[in-house]
Order: sequence, then structure tokens, then C-alpha cells
Amino acid sequence: MQEEKEITRMSMEMLENDVLLDVSEDLPRPVPAISCGTESYNGKEYEIPLATFGNFSFIQAPPKTKKSFFVSLLMSTFLHKEIDGITGDLRGHRRGQGHVVHFDTEQGGWHASRVMRRPLLMSSNKVENYHTIALRSLSFKDRVDFIEYYLYDKLKGENIDLIAIDGIADLCADVNNIEMANEVVQKLMTWTADLNCHIITVIHSNFGSDKATGHLGSALYKKCETAINLKANTANHGQVTVECKMSRNSSFEGFDFLVNEKGLPKVQGAVYDILKDYKKPF
Repeated sequence: MQEEKEITRMSMEMLENDVLLDVSEDLPRPVPAISCGTESYNGKEYEIPLATFGNFSFIQAPPKTKKSFFVSLLMSTFLHKEIDGITGDLRGHRRGQGHVVHFDTEQGGWHASRVMRRPLLMSSNKVENYHTIALRSLSFKDRVDFIEYYLYDKLKGENIDLIAIDGIADLCADVNNIEMANEVVQKLMTWTADLNCHIITVIHSNFGSDKATGHLGSALYKKCETAINLKANTANHGQVTVECKMSRNSSFEGFDFLVNEKGLPKVQGAVYDILKDYKKPF
């Protein structure tokens, strides 16, 4: 018993540098992975983060509300640096050398390929290090194990900027199992902390509700940086409204998007009028 206590004490001692926080230190603002508009603070203009490195966000919506199109829009924004007032920050010191990884758990190869090709079609930049992976054929446990293998072994856990997991519910057997839900969310928190990346997740809303599905949805909401809600625009047929349901930062202003004649997501109008004078980070 004494030996076990000593092993535990030594383990906790090794963790001290990782968990102790010096509140007297003036930490820099989080670096946005994706931002949407700007705000003034102490006489300076800052991007309003939709997503920052070291955190995860989730997108929730009823079925058939173009969730995958919105994921494509965010991924292409990151690869492209700016689309329709949404800005992807590629961390200037890397100049786009970081990895962007897109996992799809729901669709077969043909449909997943169409979704994952959109960011390439929307980006005018030369795209490198964009990884596209379809996990539908795997069990929920194998999906988790493969994601960890790909991030930590294949990519060596280095220079990973942005990850999308569309849909997060397929990483557990039962979204209403509290223990399983917490395990999935803990994985997200561990991956984002270890890799200093941002993870975008996608989950369905409960039928007739604006709440994300099951205990998993509740756990995601408690721990995420940004919760994004999509809903059909009843006034403008074919358009989808994007709302910031919750953010640990300033909330970004909502906007609409539609799918254009080329089958690509397109923001309707500028997110902010000020964007015409907006100073891009690069």
C-alpha cells in the first residue's frame, strides 16, 4: 500500500508543471484557427474566434440541414485563408505547412469523397497536407484507435492544425451512455491539448429540439469552446442559418449560407459590413 502511494505521489509530481497555472503571468490571447469578424478591445482590433488552437467546437443541426457543406466551408476557409468574411489563420510561422485532417464516420466512399473534395475546389491556394479519411466501415472502437494511430503514429503528432470529425456520435456505442460520452469528450480534450490543434465535431440535434443528441451532446456542450447551431431559414428557401449558440469568446454574428449552382457552400452577403476594410492576417 505504501509503495502504491509513493508511485502515485511521484506521478502527480511529474504532472505539476503541466497543471499549475501562474495567474500573475499575462498570457497572450488564444490564436484563432478560424475567425469571423472583428471586435475592439483597449483600442485594438482583434479577430472574433470561431475556433482557437488547443480547443474543440461542435456543430449541431437536424438531419438534412447541410452540415457537411458547412464543414466543407470551414475546412476550405482554413486552407484558403479567407472566404466570404470567415478567416482561416494558418499560424504565420508555419505558412500553411500544418496538417488538416478530415475524418468522416457516416458516409460511404463515394459520398465522403464528394464532401472532402469541396475544400479543394473552393481553395485557390496550392493545398498540401490535407488528409481525407472515411471510417464508416470500422467499429466505434476501431474508429477511435485509428484516429489516434493516424494523428500520433502516421503524422507523428506534429504540425497538426485542424481536424474535422463528422460525426462524433460514431465514436461511441451509445450517445446516451454517460460513461461513453465522457470518454469521447475526454479524448477530444486530450488530443487538442497534446497536439495544440482545433477539432471541429458534428452531431445531430434531438428531434424537435435545439439540443444536441443524448448525453454526448450535453457533454460536448459543457466542454467545447464554441457551439454552433444550424437551422433551415424558413424565410429564404434553400438557405441555412448559422448561429453561435455558445462561445467562451465573444460570439460571432450569425449568417446564412446556401449551396450554389456548382454544388459548393456560399455565404450570403458579408458577415460584417466592416469586412470591406478588414485587415487580413496575411
